[in-house]
Amino acid sequence: MIEFDFDSNRPIYIQLVEQLELYIISGKIPPGSRLPSVRDFALQAKVNPNTMQRALAEIEDSKLIYTERTNGKFITTDATLLNKYRERFITNRIQDFLSEMSTLGFDQKMIIKYLKLQGGNK
Repeated sequence: MIEFDFDSNRPIYIQLVEQLELYIISGKIPPGSRLPSVRDFALQAKVNPNTMQRALAEIEDSKLIYTERTNGKFITTDATLLNKYRERFITNRIQDFLSEMSTLGFDQKMIIKYLKLQGGNK
C-alpha cells in the first residue's frame, strides 16, 4: 500500500505528482504494475478524485504511466525512461544540496570532506 504525506503549504496535486513519481522511479511501485482506479487511489490518499485524476494525468504526460482503455493505468516498463527520471532526480537533489551548503558557507573541499566522513560511518 502506498502512503502519502502532505504539506498544507503546497498544492496537493503537485505533492501527489512528486510522491507518485518517487514511488515509481524508486521501484516501490514496480514497472508494469497496475494502479488502483482513480477513485480507489483517491480514497487511499484521502484526496478528491479530481485531484488524483489531475496528478495522474500529469504523470501520464511524462510517460511514467500509461492507460489501457479497458484495463486501467499501468507503470511504464521502459527502463531507459525510468533511469532518465532517476538521474534527473538525483541531479536535482545534489544541486539543491550544494546550493544550500554554499549558502551556509561550505566550499567544495569541506563538502567532500564531510561526505567522505559520512560514507565511512556506514
